Amino acid sequence: MRRPAAILAATAALAALAIATAYPGTASAQRPVPGTAGARYVAVDAEIVALTGATVVDGTGGPVQRGRTVVIEGNRITAVGPDGAVDIPDGAEVMDLAGHTVIPGMVGLHNHLYYTAAGGRAAQLTHSAPRLYLGSGVTTVRTTGSRQPYAEINLREVIEAGRAPGPRIHITAPYITGGGGISGMTMLESPEQARRFVRYWAAEGATRLKAYTRISSEALGAAIEEAHAQGIKVTGHICSVSFTEAVELGIDNIEHGLPTNSDYYPGRGKDECPNDIMSQALSVDVNSPEVEHTFRTMIDAGVPMTSTLAVYELFFQGRPVRDQRTLDAMSPAVREDYLASKAQIDEVGQDPAGLLNAIAYEKAFYDAGGVLAAGVDPTGNGGALPGYGDQRNYELLLEGGFAPVDAVKVMTANGAMILGEDDLGTVEAGKIADLVVLSGDLTADPAVIRNVTVVFKDGVGYDSPMMLEDVRGQVGIR
Repeated sequence: MRRPAAILAATAALAALAIATAYPGTASAQRPVPGTAGARYVAVDAEIVALTGATVVDGTGGPVQRGRTVVIEGNRITAVGPDGAVDIPDGAEVMDLAGHTVIPGMVGLHNHLYYTAAGGRAAQLTHSAPRLYLGSGVTTVRTTGSRQPYAEINLREVIEAGRAPGPRIHITAPYITGGGGISGMTMLESPEQARRFVRYWAAEGATRLKAYTRISSEALGAAIEEAHAQGIKVTGHICSVSFTEAVELGIDNIEHGLPTNSDYYPGRGKDECPNDIMSQALSVDVNSPEVEHTFRTMIDAGVPMTSTLAVYELFFQGRPVRDQRTLDAMSPAVREDYLASKAQIDEVGQDPAGLLNAIAYEKAFYDAGGVLAAGVDPTGNGGALPGYGDQRNYELLLEGGFAPVDAVKVMTANGAMILGEDDLGTVEAGKIADLVVLSGDLTADPAVIRNVTVVFKDGVGYDSPMMLEDVRGQVGIR
């Protein structure tokens, strides 16, 4: 049921006041502004909503809950329980979700707002990425490396003001690396430059920092020290500094897992990033004492790992990475070059056994007690798109032996915990109402992760198919 804007605003304000009273210290979210792109995709705008008959995978890692009712008031979940046992407030909009699964909004821990593709293409996806993320069920992202930081800061502000659709955005400063790094990144030459860089971007509003492959241990150590002094956390796609070395320096998070870890490279010199690191790392025995030592070092220090399987899958032979939705979203030229790239990879790419070993590495880390989160990293040859690649991560985790409840926890609650978003990541009373409605039983068929019908962010339900349709043919252009 849709309501006139004035009535909607008044009822939302009353609901927010009631929730703030019930849950002291919580803030009301900015609702979409009528007449702007932020309101274009709103499908559920009631101040009180009851989702009934749903299968709930709540993000805690606990058992699947069937026949559940979830009540949303304002921007908060106020009740979760068995159908018939939950009191549905008068005037609630009731959605019968029999045959549907509800999960928390996904939290993307490696989710750029730019994109790279085959043929040397690169684009800032200010229009298409926010829609792909939110429409796919990703309600919060960490950019984890920026090429146009001010574009991302401005986009975050427009979304937070309710004038554009998109996920919550945690801003990461531009990349920091060492000599011989990639053009466009900050190549640190001294510890003082590292500290100066951190101070500047902290003042500009970045809350995260990302180190890249060729950074020196001296520069990384200085950046981490200054970042912590400024209240910023540091992650890294590292190689010249190994995982265990980075932990000793105080890093807060490490990206990508096995394909980038130089801990196991024989004879590697100090601050050296071998050119064949990925091929060598993928052959490592994940049950070896060396791997156990890496895991214990990370776990004892409380350092999480971010899985980005969807982007790595693109470089292995014979993998099913020609999803029609992805191809339809690409601009024609991007699609043509991607398909040509993939055809070549199917002939000369990595042995697919290496990808399975990378998944096994992440499963072993998780089973050992490590905190694993996930993100898409929409880079490489362009086949892992924002949102769609996040969904693919779920399927890959299950291929590697994760149970559905554990894979959902990796992609929701764990990401929220790493970001310090205590009000997000699970379907529980008192949490912010970020929810994804999926048509089908996710616990029976991993592909159901693609069947998003409605995405709730801050208690507002968005029409996923409409949002995704609006990016058809746009990826790589805008």
